[in-house]
Amino acid sequence: MENEKSGRRGDDGRLLPMVAPDVLAETLSSAMGTGAEFAEVFVEDRHSVSALFDDGRVEEITSGRDRGAGLRVVVGDTTGFAHTADLSPAGLRTAAEAAATAARGGGGDVHQVALDRPTGPFPDPVEIMPGEVPKAHKVSLLERADVAARESDAAVTQVTLRYADSNRRIQVANSEGLLTSDQQVRTMFSVSCVASGDMGMQTGRESIGHTVGFEVFDKVDVEDLARRAARRALLKLEAVPAPSGEMPVVVGPGGGGVLFHEACGHGLEADLIAKSASVFAGRCGEVVAAPIVTLVDDGTMPGEWGRYAIDDEGRPAQRNVLIDEGVLTDYMWDHLRARREGRVSSGNGRRQGYRHLPMVRMTNTYLGVGDADPDEIVADTEHGVYVAQLGGGQVNTATGDFVFGMTEAYMIEGGRLTSPIRDGNLIGNGPQTLLDIDAIAGDFAMGSPGTCGKDGQGVPVGDGTPTLRVTRLTVGGTAA
Repeated sequence: MENEKSGRRGDDGRLLPMVAPDVLAETLSSAMGTGAEFAEVFVEDRHSVSALFDDGRVEEITSGRDRGAGLRVVVGDTTGFAHTADLSPAGLRTAAEAAATAARGGGGDVHQVALDRPTGPFPDPVEIMPGEVPKAHKVSLLERADVAARESDAAVTQVTLRYADSNRRIQVANSEGLLTSDQQVRTMFSVSCVASGDMGMQTGRESIGHTVGFEVFDKVDVEDLARRAARRALLKLEAVPAPSGEMPVVVGPGGGGVLFHEACGHGLEADLIAKSASVFAGRCGEVVAAPIVTLVDDGTMPGEWGRYAIDDEGRPAQRNVLIDEGVLTDYMWDHLRARREGRVSSGNGRRQGYRHLPMVRMTNTYLGVGDADPDEIVADTEHGVYVAQLGGGQVNTATGDFVFGMTEAYMIEGGRLTSPIRDGNLIGNGPQTLLDIDAIAGDFAMGSPGTCGKDGQGVPVGDGTPTLRVTRLTVGGTAA
């Protein structure tokens, strides 16, 4: 029998419920009693640990637990929502009645809800639960990485490291008879280095994050991770100002996935489509990208940061092809919007926690591989910019216009990578960029773990790309 942090399991190997099915059924019946069309209970229990290591010492170690339930009731186009930290039958009933009242006032008959036995895929196996690893062991990882980064060069003047893990159990039941659960264990490690030189201070960052347990460190060498972050900062000490103007841009494997997440992915979420707030609205079946472009959102990718067995509405994660060889084939859907359209959810209903309503969100979004050689893509580019890693950015989903920072990039001159560059942005338009991709290699890689923000909620996401070339993007630099 596993301990509380791991989650106890029944004879069939499934996690035992946090709230008994009969209590969930009674809660849903109470919610449906006011004439509701749909009711849902989302239960969450999250344990988390994080550690910050800065200036050669542990600055803080925090741990926490967040446990409660969100109750959603739908009447017509109105949704009532309430949440509670009280998981007793009385606490859940009170929250259900509050949500029902918000959706539609007044009393009504009791509607009996029958819940099926637990369904859906099994949670992913975890070899070493992070909650069972001593904090001293986690701190030793930070100490080793700190030493490795500082030993890279005397110019490395500051090293900041973070470790985090979480164990999130969810349980979902609704008035359609759904009863399912999942356990999502995530582990993350990041290194940020500052190098100082004649041109001032430059930063370099590396991070890893996977939906697995502490066994991730059997495969990830934190000292190598730290040395790579230091190398990135040191290289930028020799960087020249970024050029300015329109030119070809080559994006390296893994480093540019966020471009497609922001510039294209958000515009393919069904809630923005319904609001006509996306440049892709009403364009299913149309050519929206070059024929070599296939864009996928895949919540089933083993171990990736945006991976889960079920979404936060209880629907199994799926691999959803959004753009297939240049043709827009589908959008991403949550349960309620899919229900209104008479179709099945794509498994993209996600929420930050039990205090939040679910909405359509990406999981692991990536560009499919091509058949070009990555070295030849660079060699065939006479003049341009090579982006090894993009930073944060902004996008207007209604127009597709975007701006992204470049955290590691190089000049391409005469078909070769030359000087590293600094202080530059990529500026363009998502739909036009999709059309302007003229080469894609087969060296696919996922990028760093990310947190996607939307309407005040953050959820873990992944993204990835192979090497690719965009024939024209605007580089906003400071070079004359």
